[in-house]
Amino acid sequence: MGYYLNNNVCHEAYKYITQMEYFVDKSEILEELFPVLNTENRFVCITRPRRFGKTAAANLISSFFSRGCDSRELFFRLKIKDNPYFEEHINRHNVIFIDFSKMPFLCEDYNTYISAVVKKLMKDLAEQYPQCGVTETDAPWDALEMIRSKTGERFIFVMDEWDFIFHDNTFDEKDQFKFLRFLQNLLKSQAYVEMAYMTGILPIAKYSSGSPLNMFNEYTMADTGIARFSTCFGFTDKEVLDLYQKYSAVTEKAGFSFQELKIWYDGYQTADGESVYNPRSVIRALSENHLGTYWSSTGPYDEIFFYINHNLHEVKEDIVRMVAGEWIEVSIKNFTAETMELHSREDIFSAMLVYGMLTHKDGKIAIPNKELMLKYEEVLQRREMGYIAKLAKRSQEMLHATLQGDTRTMEEILSLAHDTEIPILNYSSESDLSALVNLVYLSARDSYRIEREDRAGKGYADFIFYPIPPVETALILELKVDAEPETALEQIQEKKYALRLKEMTGERKVKGRVLAAALTYDRKTKTHRCAVKELDMSSLQYR
Repeated sequence: MGYYLNNNVCHEAYKYITQMEYFVDKSEILEELFPVLNTENRFVCITRPRRFGKTAAANLISSFFSRGCDSRELFFRLKIKDNPYFEEHINRHNVIFIDFSKMPFLCEDYNTYISAVVKKLMKDLAEQYPQCGVTETDAPWDALEMIRSKTGERFIFVMDEWDFIFHDNTFDEKDQFKFLRFLQNLLKSQAYVEMAYMTGILPIAKYSSGSPLNMFNEYTMADTGIARFSTCFGFTDKEVLDLYQKYSAVTEKAGFSFQELKIWYDGYQTADGESVYNPRSVIRALSENHLGTYWSSTGPYDEIFFYINHNLHEVKEDIVRMVAGEWIEVSIKNFTAETMELHSREDIFSAMLVYGMLTHKDGKIAIPNKELMLKYEEVLQRREMGYIAKLAKRSQEMLHATLQGDTRTMEEILSLAHDTEIPILNYSSESDLSALVNLVYLSARDSYRIEREDRAGKGYADFIFYPIPPVETALILELKVDAEPETALEQIQEKKYALRLKEMTGERKVKGRVLAAALTYDRKTKTHRCAVKELDMSSLQYR
């Protein structure tokens, strides 16, 4: 068994994964790989955000194909056992597995880094093919071709964290280019490559004919029409429902419902429109019996928010609108490893999509779920966000004023938005007011589930604030432009929006007060007016 060649490390790692309490069988990825072996399509690169199951899939693939382990018993328990090509391929191939994120001890430069990789690989080849005359001073591609020509054997390459060098500060642009050339020499047009499977966060820069790795077929988060591999990373609705049922069966008191789990971690989708959840967060939430922010927010994520803070091409205003629940139109670009610099609004949002911080559909982008929404809300309150942060920080005061019926304070805070000439608002529609409401009630998300355009009674309420226990008071907000606050209150009552709250059952049932709040803006006088009224729930019914 070698360090890279035909080792059993991946088998042991994947075996541990299959023994997890909330394991999901993703062995169907092998069905997509069987047909590409020894074909022109044998170069596959799949990029997904952190914690979306990339390493687990790489371990699965290596464990199944590698002749360096016996994984038959493990895979006989998985779905792939029924595939007609199962016997033909299980443990029948030479697999070279390299995790490029494993840095050598005391590594301070690229030469040390890549020399350590080459040294281990050459040692494996010399030991396992002594009859071929391979020496540790040969170039890897020369040694591998020598082995193929003398033995006829070929190799499957599984390369995890291929883009590590693009994230680590140890390396510069020259090093990154050298690394791409290394992979080109190792893989491109080489007859000994039976398949090359690479995974990472960043797509390869293959979009010009001169790219070193343009032989790879890529499958990224930005793909909109390609179904291949789209269900192999992340969890689907059915998979999460199965996990939730297992969780509720073994947990004495479930801390949350399936719908709440969906709100927190769903939001992505396959090419066919199927829901995709963040897998790490789902598993942690079920294991801890608690909904929380379990996804990493370090590294490239903070780098992207650097651009938001500097308001490049009005990204700030787009973020505010997305926090308000809107979908933003944007032309998604091919953000790649070689284009790390972000020069435009499109560059920034394309990068955020690749990193999983946004989702997209029909040419529009949005914030995927509550877990990430909390990250964006945190950003809105940073000092660098200027007037937006000032408004967000007064949101606790705005909520308190609404609950107390203090319309004077409510109007003062809303007027602050106008006085600062906030660019996101031109007050030409209720959509602008909706964005403002999400900003000035930002802190309310800690104690309320806020739904916009929620079906209620005989229509759709602009906003309903559903209280999260122990909070008891619910809020129904109606927004109007060029109308009296009393008109908005009358609409809430006439359309019986509060029936939505009365119909709720169990622990979700609202037990306290229900307040109707009207927020209006007069474009002629440029003033905000508000009104708050407690609703009588006892006599409320359909007629």
